[in-house]
Amino acid sequence: MIRAVLLLGVAVLLAGCGTGGLVKRGDPGTGKQIFLNTCGTCHTLAAAGTTGTLGPSLDAAFCEARAEGYKESAIEDIVAGQIRAPGQYATGKSQERLQANMPPNLVRGKELADVAAYVAQNAGSGGCVPPVALTTTNGMTIFKVKCGGCHTLAAAGTTGTKGPNLDQLKPPFARVKKQVINGGAIMPPFKNVLTAKQIDAVAKFVATHAGKK
Repeated sequence: MIRAVLLLGVAVLLAGCGTGGLVKRGDPGTGKQIFLNTCGTCHTLAAAGTTGTLGPSLDAAFCEARAEGYKESAIEDIVAGQIRAPGQYATGKSQERLQANMPPNLVRGKELADVAAYVAQNAGSGGCVPPVALTTTNGMTIFKVKCGGCHTLAAAGTTGTKGPNLDQLKPPFARVKKQVINGGAIMPPFKNVLTAKQIDAVAKFVATHAGKK
């Protein structure tokens, strides 16, 4: 129900304006890379190839508004407003509840404008199609989709900087597994997002490949 409330809130906000005023037009090309590094781990956006489930699907959030003819500028202002001051909701284990709340001001200034422009240009552009669940047990694939936006790991070709550089950290399997399950600091827990086999697979991949090219 929480996700339904979130999507309803977006629809309501589209009739008004975003929190913090109108955003200056950004660069969608630059915004894509920032989105991949900062937002894609938590959000589904088909155009970016991300399938995050910790936060709402941005395609689902904006597909109806786009179909009804809302201008990109309106969507852009809402995205910027949500980044500046995201709502804080009760979280839970159910698929119908939000898994984690988004901290405010993940990006600011020009980066905020660029991300908002990219999301506004692409969110919901493919229609209201349900996101495909991640079913693979390939550790590298899971890492790229769920972890690469925040972590650098040469073996996976990822350069995220929000979390520790795993090539430098070289964590053992048990530590990686515990961190993936429970989260910590700004990292959300993945115990209700990934299956036990998926957690083992991604932990083994990191432990085996961290620090190796």
